[in-house]
Amino acid sequence: MIGGGGCAFIGPVHLRAALMENDIELVCGCFSRDYQISLKTARKWHVPESRTYATYQDMLRREAQLPTGQRMDFVAIVTPNNVHFEQASMALDLGFDVVVDKPMTFSLDEALRLRDKVEQTGLTLALTHTYSAYPAVKEMKSRVARGDLGKLRRVFVEYSQGWLSQRIELQGGNNAGWRTNPETAGKGGCLGDIATHAWHLCEYVTGLRVEELCGELHTFVEGRQVDDDVAAFLHFEDGVTGILQATQIATGEENNIRLRIYGEWGGLEWCQMEPNTIYAKWLDRPTEEIRMGNGFANLSDLALWNVRVPGGHPEGFIEAFANIYRNFAKTIRAKASGQTPQTECLDFPDVYEGVRGMQFVETMWQASLSNGKWTKWVEQ
Repeated sequence: MIGGGGCAFIGPVHLRAALMENDIELVCGCFSRDYQISLKTARKWHVPESRTYATYQDMLRREAQLPTGQRMDFVAIVTPNNVHFEQASMALDLGFDVVVDKPMTFSLDEALRLRDKVEQTGLTLALTHTYSAYPAVKEMKSRVARGDLGKLRRVFVEYSQGWLSQRIELQGGNNAGWRTNPETAGKGGCLGDIATHAWHLCEYVTGLRVEELCGELHTFVEGRQVDDDVAAFLHFEDGVTGILQATQIATGEENNIRLRIYGEWGGLEWCQMEPNTIYAKWLDRPTEEIRMGNGFANLSDLALWNVRVPGGHPEGFIEAFANIYRNFAKTIRAKASGQTPQTECLDFPDVYEGVRGMQFVETMWQASLSNGKWTKWVEQ
């Protein structure tokens, strides 16, 4: 692992998720730019000092020199956005598969270069767009794909947080600092941090690409250097339209993600605050409540592959993370043994979705610079 030490939020989540299936163990790391923090983290996570490195460059080079079976198999990159590309690129050059947190890179140019490197090396890159890995989301995808809703018409996606309602990045000791700094986060604050998740959910579940958008970025908290509120109208393939909103200044909201998809025959709705439930809504019969559970015969194979527990036991955030790690690990193990990974194992966000994510960031940024779509309200 690169990163994840000290007061990091997402690094420990990656670790817990990776360990869940007993397919993966943490064998080495450079957990911080501060070697003492790395050592402290290594002791906590039972990584030997001999494989705790002062720099990620040293870790990658020295691990690459170890014999197969002793060196690490892949690296998880859980650092700020501005260093994702150089770390992932070096890992691929040295023959290591990669898991990287989103957004994949700092810029679209870096994303395209990383895509080329993945294609050149033949290695595997997974991107942790976690919310697409919930069993209920996969069930929605399956039902849309088999045509339960008829022709799709409309998509609504919302991702609301309130933790940045005040300028807490000035306080230190939290993860707001680098996320609100354009030198580490990139062009988008809320845009790159959570709006990319909302966009990915739309494309993943519908199977349709966004072809054009009308977007706006806004900064509500005075003095903040990046956006903290995002809204967009979306035009998908096949004439489907959508509305996306993501905000980090919705005071009092925790992590409210909601996806609604409507077709000519019905609609589907999912909310992360109630992760095991999909609501199916119909013109000619009452709303149907679809529940997740590993013994439920009415669920798709894709959902059942990612369900761990019986009905009534919630499949949560870390379990969704774990689905990505499990599928990724089984994929690289199959490839290493010359086998073709099973279809369900290939179901994780990859480098191409990483490129699409950075295209979304860039397109939204360009849209926000133009007022050509908007008409001023005229008072009479």
